[in-house]
Amino acid sequence: MRRASPVSRPVALTVAGSDSGGGAGVQADLQTFAAHDAYGTSAMTAVTAQHTRGVDSTHVLPPAAVGAQVDAVTDDFAVRAVKTGMLATADVVDVVRDRLAAVDAPIVVDPVMVATSGDRLLDRDAETAYEALLAEATVATPNTDEAEVLTGESVDSVADARDAALAIRDVGVDAALVTGGHLEPTAETGKDAVTDVLATTDGVETFSHPRVADAATHGSGCTLSAAIAANLAGSDSRGSLEAAESTDAVVDAVDAATAFLERAVRYHYDVGEGAGAVNHLVDQRSNAATPAIARDVERLVAALENATEPVAALVPEVGTNVVGATPTADRVADTVAVDGRLATTHAGVRATGGVRPGASSHVARFLLAAREHHPELRYAANCRYDDDVADALDALDWAVSAYDRADEPADAQGTMDWGADQAYRTSDDRPVAVVDRGAHGKEPMTKLATETPDALRERLLALAREIET
Repeated sequence: MRRASPVSRPVALTVAGSDSGGGAGVQADLQTFAAHDAYGTSAMTAVTAQHTRGVDSTHVLPPAAVGAQVDAVTDDFAVRAVKTGMLATADVVDVVRDRLAAVDAPIVVDPVMVATSGDRLLDRDAETAYEALLAEATVATPNTDEAEVLTGESVDSVADARDAALAIRDVGVDAALVTGGHLEPTAETGKDAVTDVLATTDGVETFSHPRVADAATHGSGCTLSAAIAANLAGSDSRGSLEAAESTDAVVDAVDAATAFLERAVRYHYDVGEGAGAVNHLVDQRSNAATPAIARDVERLVAALENATEPVAALVPEVGTNVVGATPTADRVADTVAVDGRLATTHAGVRATGGVRPGASSHVARFLLAAREHHPELRYAANCRYDDDVADALDALDWAVSAYDRADEPADAQGTMDWGADQAYRTSDDRPVAVVDRGAHGKEPMTKLATETPDALRERLLALAREIET
């Protein structure tokens, strides 16, 4: 018989309504807690008949039943953080406020009033009851519509959001985060950016990230507040409420949560007849895919090492790397590559190291930038560029794009990012090969990016054969 080896995780509690569609409410909160390595508990406030297109009906539970659920959890578990979502009525708000006043943990209040679809989720009589609940909260996370209800002022700009965050903070909450996803793009926000505004006792901070076009945002508010709560629960590693509620802890929790939400929205689930739902487990699915990607790269490297084609003719002076990306890769950490490079030997080519996540910088960043235009691209490699390679590319009649480092602007994020953007953005057809013409001290290079490892292998071998002829 094996000995048990229990795992200790911080406990987080969600007090919210259910979503039969699975994308918002308690269902979203519990998945988000799990994604942040927190143990999720719940107190249901209402049952909604809901899907990706909207809310069909709502049944609010009796306040006593809500209070009993909170009591059951807090009597047995050492709750490290709480988030509230849909509370529906003034009576439920009052019961939740009374129960949470006795809980020694950070409280994140998401003042759920209107669903993303526009359906109202809060009794109008309950709006005024929120003031007392906010006084117990560590963080409040209203969107702009909710901030307008709470402050009585219009919120149309980042400046308005700042004023609203400060006003909500002054109600008594330690920090107020007004989320900017509902703000119309302006010259102030930038059409490609979402800006969230956080007011704390120490001042105002903003968090900006790229706006995701045509994305599913159903459950995004629930997911953000749950992520903040889970991060605060994790920050309370020594059981210190003061540490978990500090401004630094709140800022760090919000920063991490907004970055998490950006990925969860970008790589949303394509489910239902509506826009879809937030992907709460995006990072877990990326991690789960990594071993298979590593095996793909290992097999591709072995094929190049054992090829009868003159693969060594492709290897530049700096060496060749082979990179694979997970389906949701947009960070170097989401890629797998050779730890080192493929180098030439008297017998052909050999990898100078094994395969591991994050091993490549240049080729990985090129692939990630290419994926911004063609998300289906998953594998890439670099090889030599000279007259022989140029002639071979012409003979193969591949679509080729190029960029010149002399054109790179001073404020570019990096040559690989800028170069890939130039190559793919300016091409009518997706290029098979991208040529970096090099510069002083920078070797000219050819890069290939494909959807599958087999396609990348075939293209590399085809290029080697053509050079040989």
